[in-house]
Amino acid sequence: MAATVESGAAVDAPKNSMSLKKVICAASPLSLRVIAECPVTKARACDLILPHSTVITPVFMPVGTQGTMKGITVDQLDDLGCQICLGNTYHLGMRPGPELIEKANGLHGFMNWKRNLLTDSGGFQMVSLVELSEVTEEGVKFKSPYDGKEILLSPEKSISIQNSLGSDIMMQLDDVVSSTVTGPRVEEAMHRSIRWLDRCIAANKKPDKQNLFAIIQGGLDAKLRKACLDEMTKRDVPGFAIGGLSGGEEKDDFWRMVTLSTDHLPKGKPRYLMGVGYAVDLVVCVALGCDMFDCVFPTRTARFGSALVPWGSLQVKQKQYAKDMQPIDHDCQCPTCKRHSRAYLHALFKSDTAAMHHITIHNITYQLTLMRSVRQSIIEGRFPEFIRTFMKRQFPSADQYPSWAVDALASVNVTLD
Repeated sequence: MAATVESGAAVDAPKNSMSLKKVICAASPLSLRVIAECPVTKARACDLILPHSTVITPVFMPVGTQGTMKGITVDQLDDLGCQICLGNTYHLGMRPGPELIEKANGLHGFMNWKRNLLTDSGGFQMVSLVELSEVTEEGVKFKSPYDGKEILLSPEKSISIQNSLGSDIMMQLDDVVSSTVTGPRVEEAMHRSIRWLDRCIAANKKPDKQNLFAIIQGGLDAKLRKACLDEMTKRDVPGFAIGGLSGGEEKDDFWRMVTLSTDHLPKGKPRYLMGVGYAVDLVVCVALGCDMFDCVFPTRTARFGSALVPWGSLQVKQKQYAKDMQPIDHDCQCPTCKRHSRAYLHALFKSDTAAMHHITIHNITYQLTLMRSVRQSIIEGRFPEFIRTFMKRQFPSADQYPSWAVDALASVNVTLD
């Protein structure tokens, strides 16, 4: 069914913000309430209402590949205010398997997580495990990295596993190629992703309980990506993801494909930019109109001793922090910064994996806090000023601003001082 639109006054929006718009996809257990829109950029603040709880956007979603965040417990993640996190369909489908997880009342019950879950389709492994996979129209044939057995992941199988996992948001199986690939393979993958979307829609046994998102492909070719947008938006799916980016392509190409996508995606549905997690990328891509993001970056970089801070990153393993009794960041309210010094974390890194745990907590807090701050600035009508302040803290001088970020922001009417 087509989405319906109702208008009313936004309770928590400032007087100069746009009126509240409530958009409901009647065929799915998802509703999107646009709280405020930036009058300068394409940024917006929304409430994404899902089966397990409401997610405030813009939102960063931590990645828990096999039903857990590495280095942090579910209770700790909940205490940090995380409203949605990710699980990996390919890896969970391999082990422990969908049958066992279904017996535990889905992934929510298996990992004891009471908030929302998004599961990917398994398609990304076409790139990350390319030497173990073969793509045909039927699906993706993999050699299991665990026991070497051959497995076929078809659109139907991907959805079947995700139905067993019980995630609030499921992703279609798409034909994924590296963002640096060019030529006929990109067009082939784009058209196949559209065909596979239809098979995923038909295979979904729980459309009243689980939301299926389409994934826009087309590589770095504007015509192909526009063709994919035109075709996929004809399907009344609950939300859309921008895929096939953040894989090593030039940033100038990256942001142009992002803004092309948001220009043509429905305003009444969530827009999820896949695989993006660097702070600058998050802020710029919110300005370009994206609502949701995910990346392993904050947890993975923590395991190497890199703590995220407003001025970039702090490498606690470096000798200069051996006697530094300051917290990672004086302004951070995470448990790590409240309790531990840089010197303590530096010493701990030499002998105890608990150091990775402490920095993981800090890094996830940093990402979640950044996105809440972005949201608040949108609601209060000061997002362009927030961007300028953020960039000044990230880079000591204006001549260090990444040119792609300057160009991307200029495209949505934000000039940097």
